[in-house]
Amino acid sequence: MSEIIPKERVKKPDWLKIKLPVGNEFVGVRKNIEENKLHTICQSGKCPNMDECWGAGTATIMILGNVCTRSCQFCNVATGKPESVDIFEPARVADSILKMGVKHIVITSVDRDDLIDGGSKIWNQTIKAIRRKAPGVTMETLIPDFKGNRENLDRIIDANPEIVSHNLETVERLSRKVRVQAKYDVSLDVLLYLKENGIRRTKSGVMLGLGEEESEIIETMDALRAHKVDVLTLGQYLQPTREHLPVDRYVTPEEFKKYEEIGLSKGFLFVESGPLVRSSYHAEKHIL
Repeated sequence: MSEIIPKERVKKPDWLKIKLPVGNEFVGVRKNIEENKLHTICQSGKCPNMDECWGAGTATIMILGNVCTRSCQFCNVATGKPESVDIFEPARVADSILKMGVKHIVITSVDRDDLIDGGSKIWNQTIKAIRRKAPGVTMETLIPDFKGNRENLDRIIDANPEIVSHNLETVERLSRKVRVQAKYDVSLDVLLYLKENGIRRTKSGVMLGLGEEESEIIETMDALRAHKVDVLTLGQYLQPTREHLPVDRYVTPEEFKKYEEIGLSKGFLFVESGPLVRSSYHAEKHIL
């Protein structure tokens, strides 16, 4: 029997170099987050745009703790048994956002499959608390799939954020390997249900460089448009640790530009496409 030789790690190209975080705004956002004991996907997910976003005085707040019940093979958020729900979190998040003085905020969360409501009640309360405390702030909510449960999705719809985002993450063929406990079709159904039941603008994101083919990327765009998704983000997958899925290849900036043009031609209102693009990148522009 021949020996299986592991695939050689792909060298990271120059266009993926990331600036170190600096500046007063960056320090101010970090201080606010730490003082209010908040979690951010910026830190937990090792986002390459943390300098740019925090430097602009914005951040993506992660509610319902920083331990996820799922074990997606691309994600750096810890997996395990989460702590109990903090009923005071919605008010604390709202207070922090008011102190930040931002005009737009992105809220996301870990998956909470351990909860009967999937965490949707805290989601609803958090959005409404921000509305009361900082009524001028617009919101994007990057939600889990809630296993497609309509009652849980209705709580998001009831709170009525300006944008609701849910990421496909990858093409259909790779979905089961990349998102072990999630289903491609369920995610598409979630996005369509949101759009057809009162959410004005929906959004999804896909990572490239996991082994997908160009035809599959275009098929994914078509599937999202068929499910009435308005905004698409395309970014390079970056392996968080050696325990996660390896990078198959680094997609060039020129290819990302081509996919942006294809996406816009298919009717997306906005397409953010580039090596360092992540779900929340330029999120404030997508409500226009």
